[in-house]
Amino acid sequence: MNKQDLIKIASDFVENSKDNYVSNEIAISESVAGMKIFEAPILGFAASDDEYFTLFKEPTVIGEHFLRPKEWLPQSKSVISFFLPFSEVVKKGNRCEKVWPSEEWLHGRIEGQAFINKLCIYLKSELINAGYKTLVPTQDERFWSNAALNNNSQHPKATFTSTWSERHAAFVGGLGTFGLSKGLITSKGMSGRIGSIITELYLSPRKREYENIYDYCSRCGACVKKCPANAITIDKGKNHIICSDFLDKTYEKYKPRYGCGKCQTGVPCESSIPRHCNVK
Repeated sequence: MNKQDLIKIASDFVENSKDNYVSNEIAISESVAGMKIFEAPILGFAASDDEYFTLFKEPTVIGEHFLRPKEWLPQSKSVISFFLPFSEVVKKGNRCEKVWPSEEWLHGRIEGQAFINKLCIYLKSELINAGYKTLVPTQDERFWSNAALNNNSQHPKATFTSTWSERHAAFVGGLGTFGLSKGLITSKGMSGRIGSIITELYLSPRKREYENIYDYCSRCGACVKKCPANAITIDKGKNHIICSDFLDKTYEKYKPRYGCGKCQTGVPCESSIPRHCNVK
């Protein structure tokens, strides 16, 4: 199995799976019934021993609790990351709704993440069937994530962090760099979702077409203006607490779904790398 095999397997799954479409049974309204959630994925590849994964353990990056690929799977050789761009319907819906998340975006955030999980499981099974041990970090019992200060958590002092980061893994795998909103800007923009798996199959790393973590961000400030919670600033980026509090409000309004995504739609990095960025 090689890179092209994996790209085809992932692309076929995204194109043909019924779970990439909003069924009539779960649709919030008739207008989103049958809506396609994601377009074709782009894949990134990183070596399991890339020095960046060790750097992420620094307290100024993620922290000691971050687990490197070889801590998840000792004999692993590669980390496969993928970015699934939202369909134009999802992005357009959220562009038109100025404050609250659109119906399209709510499905993209919740059903979209469920689809990401299924794609991870599918790729894992294909690699295992091909003879390579493979693991999905976010579905492993060692994975934990704290979205806010929680004294009842096993890790009460660790806020807005986790033992694995999809965005950081994708950065190492050559998929893109961060923006002010802390999302990842890829060649297909930032409006979408990310997943990753760790495997014992060797796949040559994808060349990183950038040097610094913010190379693809033009610092234009569009996301600052779009944020309904005023959680983003040019000088400090995103305030996770303010953002999280607003997401809580969207949950109260739309439960069991929630979301926002205003910093990912109607901005120059929605569907591509903005102009005037540091691109090799």
